[in-house]
Amino acid sequence: MDHFLYRDGALFAEDVPVAEIAAAVGTPFYCYSTATLERHFRLFDEALEGMEHLVCYAMKAASNQAILKTLAALGAGMDVVSGGEYARAIAAGVPGERIVFSGVGKTREEIHAALSGGIRQFNVESEPEMAVINEVALELGVVAPITVRVNPDVDAKTHAKIATGKSENKFGIPISRAREVYAHAASLPGLKVIGIDVHIGSQLTQLEPFRLAYEKVAQLTEELRADGHEITRLDLGGGLGIPYTRSNDAPPLPTEYGALVKETLGHLGCEIEIEPGRLIAGNAGIMVSKVIYVKEGEDREFMIVDGAMNDLIRPAMYEAHHDIVPVVEAEAGIEKRRYDIVGPVCESGDTFAKERMMEPIAAGDLIAFRSAGAYGAVMASEYNSRPLIPEVLVNGDQFAVIRRRPTLDEMINRDTIPEWL
Repeated sequence: MDHFLYRDGALFAEDVPVAEIAAAVGTPFYCYSTATLERHFRLFDEALEGMEHLVCYAMKAASNQAILKTLAALGAGMDVVSGGEYARAIAAGVPGERIVFSGVGKTREEIHAALSGGIRQFNVESEPEMAVINEVALELGVVAPITVRVNPDVDAKTHAKIATGKSENKFGIPISRAREVYAHAASLPGLKVIGIDVHIGSQLTQLEPFRLAYEKVAQLTEELRADGHEITRLDLGGGLGIPYTRSNDAPPLPTEYGALVKETLGHLGCEIEIEPGRLIAGNAGIMVSKVIYVKEGEDREFMIVDGAMNDLIRPAMYEAHHDIVPVVEAEAGIEKRRYDIVGPVCESGDTFAKERMMEPIAAGDLIAFRSAGAYGAVMASEYNSRPLIPEVLVNGDQFAVIRRRPTLDEMINRDTIPEWL
């Protein structure tokens, strides 16, 4: 469920007409719903009720500080994967003890910053990384809390570019080597082993891969405890998918996921961390674009819009589907037409949808790309010298620009000309 609904034929974001925002900030732009963000966070929090837990929002999905502050106010932790994300979380007022540092390539500088500023734990991805964390911790005179990310070799049955839990993926250490690696970690004086980390992929639409992974984690927990390790925390990653279409083939609900966690891991007495990103932010955002031209083709029409692949890259990168709807609803019963919906970037890959059936659209009309809140603005670029587009947050009948569109001069003036030119 989201809070982008039609009223009297006009699309609203909560209690604000989307067309009103477009008139104020121009197109294209991203728009997020506070009510949807809060609802989705609470669904996860309530799903784990009865277990000691922390929901750490995976801020790589959408990292604007206004979004982070909205979730932090509800008690969310943050899952970060870079020094920049760590700095954003701190700037948004999230305390270090609620920040988990993940990612396969943590640098010495990033580790130093996190240990200096406060960190809940590092999710360690490799033995070389473990050695560096130990060295930096000893230099600072602190002990770094760690989990080790294990790769359970489970097929998440998701897109190959967002699968992370198979043996050929770059993430974690093979679960078959876990006891050996944990023994080594326990010998390093700058580290304190506190738990296990696992994350098998993103946009999972079935529970069975989670079950397979968590059963392996449960067995590993028992083995590590038998080896003398104090395993008190299990970081289960994120990955639960969202419905990108309005079909009935919806992914499992957070309540069903929570029941699975309790069934497979509840007997261990561990604190549970989960790191949802997409499910919290995905359907909490839309991208709004204006139609520039409608061009006749041989067997279809081309709807050319002012949003482009640099603004929303998911269709080009992942062949991802987004429902695309008019901001002004068409009259009932009007015959649909076939469109390829494309942007102005000079690449054939700048295509959002092919042969999409929609009500007739004309130049100047506004359209909305649904389910664009996750991996939208954060993956945007200035390709073709197109400025990053604004982000807007709606709260009831209010809206605010939470990242403005830079001017062309601001974008160009970031370049530095060498003296010899």
